[in-house]
Amino acid sequence: MLRSTESRLLHKVIQAIKEDNKQVFETTIEELQPYDLAQLYVNFPVSDRNKYLSYLSLDQLAKLIQALTNKEQLEVLKALSVEKTSQVLERMDNDDLVSLLSSLEPDKIKKLLAGLKQEASDMIQNLMKYPPETAGRIMNNQFVWIYKSYTVREAVDKLKHFAELAEYLNYLYVIDDRKRLVGVVSYRDLLLADLFEKIEDIMKTRVVHVDAWMDQEKVAQLIQRYEFVTMPVVKEDQTLLGVVTVDDIIDVVYQEANEDIEKLSASGKAIDFTTKPLVAASRRLTWLILLLFIGIVSGSIIASFEETLDQVVALAFFMPMIAGMTGNTGTQSLAVVVRGLTTNDLGWKQVIKLIIRELWVGIIIGVACGILIFIIALIWQGSATLGFVIGISLLCTLIIGTLAGTIIPLILYRLNIDPAVASGPLITTINDILSLLIYFGIATLFISKLM
Repeated sequence: MLRSTESRLLHKVIQAIKEDNKQVFETTIEELQPYDLAQLYVNFPVSDRNKYLSYLSLDQLAKLIQALTNKEQLEVLKALSVEKTSQVLERMDNDDLVSLLSSLEPDKIKKLLAGLKQEASDMIQNLMKYPPETAGRIMNNQFVWIYKSYTVREAVDKLKHFAELAEYLNYLYVIDDRKRLVGVVSYRDLLLADLFEKIEDIMKTRVVHVDAWMDQEKVAQLIQRYEFVTMPVVKEDQTLLGVVTVDDIIDVVYQEANEDIEKLSASGKAIDFTTKPLVAASRRLTWLILLLFIGIVSGSIIASFEETLDQVVALAFFMPMIAGMTGNTGTQSLAVVVRGLTTNDLGWKQVIKLIIRELWVGIIIGVACGILIFIIALIWQGSATLGFVIGISLLCTLIIGTLAGTIIPLILYRLNIDPAVASGPLITTINDILSLLIYFGIATLFISKLM
């Protein structure tokens, strides 16, 4: 639902287009951010969207496209002429253009690149050589750099001349004659320095940088750790290739979080509010069918302890609680570990420390819940032995569940497998099997006293 201010803005823009009043239209949108331009497009009547696009300048169209979803981007490009499409694409940031092109078929990519100037086309193709989700793929290779031999005056003059390439006015990266990264200068340093000082005399030589092949998640961790707004990207020989900016990292964090949520819930590819029922069902079905067969094991465990259940029917009352609590605590531990792995590089000491901590967490939770369920069983069923069996079972299963939710993702992490694939439903199903084995095993040991 549109807020009142957004609704008034949309109405004003629609009215200006209906009256063919370009002056009012331009005045209304001249200070809007790319997101606002995109929201106007999304909320515009579908039949009038092309008219809205025709009123926008090339720069505004480039900003609009960069703020849209992939599906909406393709809709806009389809509505533009071939010539106008090329002009708009040339005005987009290279990293955003690569993101757009990456979702297209090779023939379509080739056709769009053919419409660009040769230099722009080469720069885009260079970025697309890097694998998806690497620093090289998300970096912008249009940026301002300076030679270490420059004076402050020369650096400032160059910055003024290429100001449109500087997304963030925080620092300039310094290179030598072989284009290797050798230093960094903040704009504050430039302002305070004498105009005729050499850049190499005021630059900082310790520069945090990343390799072009580094995973985008690790780049995000470094930017968060050092609180940078840009991160230089280099080749093995330290040649400066481009920069990753914080707005790209925000997109990475959002994308990675969505991927982890999808894996944790075992829902496969992205499912959103617009996904059709058949598609949503098919994306979830594979995992659920696998878990269904694993769940059959739980049924066979119950069947094997049928004699125990027949003799003490009250055990059946607490069976769902035992299985459910074990699955819940395992999923909680899984979430803690997966979240921690995205922000920490764990060595063996940290791993052992984490496992010991989660063991104590399981013991504390198990003791508390075990005592509580003992009291409930004693009052409800009038049997201290039954309460003891259920309480001990819950204690053991909560410890096992907590450790399973901790150790399984850590093992996957060590095997270079995304730990989020140890999804919540998978952990829950495994813990169901373990909890039922423990519960009925302990009950069988005490069957004579339960009778």
